[in-house]
Amino acid sequence: MEARQRRSFTNDCKRQAVDLVASSGRSIGSVAKELGLRDSVLRRWVEQRGAGREPTATARRPTTQATVPSADHAAEIARLQRENERLRMERDILKKSNRDLCWDADMRFRFIEDRRADYPVSLMCDMLGVSPAGYYAWRARPESRRSAANRALVDDIERVHREACGRYGSPRIHAELKAQGRGASRGRIERLMRRHGIRAIMARPRRVRTTDSRHDFPIAPNLLEQNFTAAAPNRIWLADITYVETDQGWLYLATVMDLYSRKIVGWAMADHLRADLPLAALRMAIAAQRPGAGLIHHSDRGVQYASAEYRKMMQSAGLRASMSRKANCYDNAPMESFFHTLKTELVHHRHYATRQEATRDIFAYVEGFYNRTRRHSAIGYLSPIEMELKAA
Repeated sequence: MEARQRRSFTNDCKRQAVDLVASSGRSIGSVAKELGLRDSVLRRWVEQRGAGREPTATARRPTTQATVPSADHAAEIARLQRENERLRMERDILKKSNRDLCWDADMRFRFIEDRRADYPVSLMCDMLGVSPAGYYAWRARPESRRSAANRALVDDIERVHREACGRYGSPRIHAELKAQGRGASRGRIERLMRRHGIRAIMARPRRVRTTDSRHDFPIAPNLLEQNFTAAAPNRIWLADITYVETDQGWLYLATVMDLYSRKIVGWAMADHLRADLPLAALRMAIAAQRPGAGLIHHSDRGVQYASAEYRKMMQSAGLRASMSRKANCYDNAPMESFFHTLKTELVHHRHYATRQEATRDIFAYVEGFYNRTRRHSAIGYLSPIEMELKAA
């Protein structure tokens, strides 16, 4: 067994980690745990960069003299407030109950029981189409063993779904519960998720062109030919560029993935598509992984990857260049899959006012969730870090 390598971090990675502490309001220990760092390491980075957080003073609001309403006016305001509160509760009940699902009476009564402290029973019965008498009769009956087991399993499913920020569907929830020693078939988990309206968040499609293959630089042969298997870490790397929309304009993300573990070993973000962007990602990957000579580096035919600067860095590190066929996204399918995952699980559910805000969010997703926690179907529902350690 080889000795475990000491982790190496670029200045950009350190800066993003410090920025995550300063902007999120979370403790150094919490952020360090998410990113797989020791508390002392992250605390040293914070101290070195002087990233102290000052409490924000609350501005005083000018006081105004209140106008005393008449008795009729006050009664009307109270009536409208009661009506508004009832409408709010009805909306919440419909939203939480997912009324479009074909719930049986037992599931409706269970919903009412779980939320009887939040809403009036009569209102919930009316909204869900059951009678209060039926609910109280159901409540008086002893719960069956199967019903109790399903209820406990749904609680576990909701916990895993919540911890993954809604990003997991039934396959990954099944894998996570199995890893925790919770015995339940995937079909049973899928049925309970469908009944209770628990589903993975969905993507919204958007395409922007990031590849320009109209250049006179050399084109490397395709060494993979869509054979996306690697015998060990640092044998094959995949590289590509994607984009994220912000109010300030596009933020471009360049990444390098280890094909064996699906780990993102290098990344960089910028407001441009020049060769400096993927060069920074490759530089991070080389510094962190220290690959041996002969590693295959596969990318598209974009001018950034074919440029003299990029080819020079690959040559100095002993990497072998490989490129996809023209306009064929399937030749780099694992990387395309990562970008789809990133946007499905994060980007398409956010609105970024600034590039810095998007950079911070993507950094936390890649280093705190994707590499360390997220279970990947292509590697037996292990996380990339677990897969990498498995080969050590």
